[in-house]
Amino acid sequence: MSYRWIGAILVVAGCGGFGFSIAASYLQEERRLRELIRALQFMQCELQYRLTPLPELCRQAGQASGGAIREVLERLASELEWQTAPDAASCMATVLGRSCTLSGRCRRLLNQLGKTLGRFDLEGQLNGLQAVCTACVEASERLQRDRDVRLRSYRTLGLCAGAALAILFL
Repeated sequence: MSYRWIGAILVVAGCGGFGFSIAASYLQEERRLRELIRALQFMQCELQYRLTPLPELCRQAGQASGGAIREVLERLASELEWQTAPDAASCMATVLGRSCTLSGRCRRLLNQLGKTLGRFDLEGQLNGLQAVCTACVEASERLQRDRDVRLRSYRTLGLCAGAALAILFL
């Protein structure tokens, strides 16, 4: 087997792997939105029935969720406890600035969450949490609706791009 064929196989495998990694990140974003929805529902229940203070609420919601959402909510709780910024929106912006694993969609939703926490009375906060939760559900449904087509497209495009490059190099 010549070096050309080995190179062609490596190019196809590399481009295919890239397509599969994009598909995996799509699935990961969908998973993070579901985690965020669970955390928001937890926060709504805690605020509505127990009136939990904001730092403790964020910490408990972080423990109830997992992954990157857990990390963001726990960092937000520590920022709120130390009062490094005057309001929750500034603390959330600081936390999101340090987190590099979240997609743009999750960042926008968490930023919206930071703007509603601690600024209004109980009803305003519950309405704000409900609005963010509704936006998360809509984004999640949009991702789920297009999931099969997009995943197949990303994988196919990766393999086809690799095959086209391999043909060009041969």
